[in-house]
Amino acid sequence: MSKRTIGLVVIVIGVVIAVVALLLDVIGIGNKAGIGWMQLLGAAIGVVVALIGVWLALSKPAQNK
Repeated sequence: MSKRTIGLVVIVIGVVIAVVALLLDVIGIGNKAGIGWMQLLGAAIGVVVALIGVWLALSKPAQNK
């Protein structure tokens, strides 16, 4: 599997983590209205994971000498 494919998968995982974290109250898992600090933390982690995926997807593959 290429670095680009792995990067794209990691991007999707990060976006899903962020979206799920922000929608916990709508899904019914959250315990109070509004966005709490745990949801923001989960969204931030999702964004960091997605950014790592972007870095992987855009990095050049190692060249064999």
